[in-house]
Amino acid sequence: MDHDAEIDVTGLLCPLPVLKARKRLQALQSGQVLRVRADDPAAIVDLPHFCAQAGHALLAMDVDGPAQVYVIRKG
Repeated sequence: MDHDAEIDVTGLLCPLPVLKARKRLQALQSGQVLRVRADDPAAIVDLPHFCAQAGHALLAMDVDGPAQVYVIRKG
C-alpha cells in the first residue's frame, strides 16, 4: 500500500509506539498516509484505539515476520 511516510518503532514498548506515531502524524497533511512497523504486543490494541480517538483512519493492519504493520491515514 502506498504511503507518504514511514516509521519503525520495533523494540519500543508502550506507550512509545503510539507517541512516536502521533508525533510523526503531526508533521503530515490531512489525508496523507503513515506506515508504522511495531513489535510491541500492546500495539495491536493501542494503535487502533489511538486512531479512533484522534480521528485518523486505520487503513490496514498486517503481520510482517515478528512485527505488525499499520497503515494510518491522517484525519
